[in-house]
Amino acid sequence: MTYVVTDNCIKCKYMDCVEVCPVDCFYEGENMLVIHPDECIDCGVCEPECPAEAIKPDTEPSLETWLKVNADYAKTWPNITQKKDAPSDAKEWDGVAGKFEAHFSASPGTGD
Repeated sequence: MTYVVTDNCIKCKYMDCVEVCPVDCFYEGENMLVIHPDECIDCGVCEPECPAEAIKPDTEPSLETWLKVNADYAKTWPNITQKKDAPSDAKEWDGVAGKFEAHFSASPGTGD
C-alpha cells in the first residue's frame, strides 16, 4: 500500500502534508502535489493533515489512475519538504468537481 494525492488537491495545494512526511516523498507541480509511491513508507501521517482530504490510501477503490498520475509526475516534478502558503483562493476550489480535466497542469512547481 501507498498513499496517493487525488484531484481535490488541484488548485487547493495545501502543504500541511509536506511538513509531517518523515521521508520527504512529496513532489510539487504548478497547482498540486503528488506522492512518490516508491518512496512512501505507508505511515499515513499525511492523510489526516490534508484540509482538502485529497490524500487517500491506494487500497481504496478506483484510485489506479491516481497511482499512475502520482508515480509519473513524481519522476519529473521537484521534491518539496517545506510547507508553503496555499493559494489565496484554495478554499473556493475545495470540492469542485472535474478539476483534473479542466485545471490540471503538468508543469512543475518550484520545489524547495
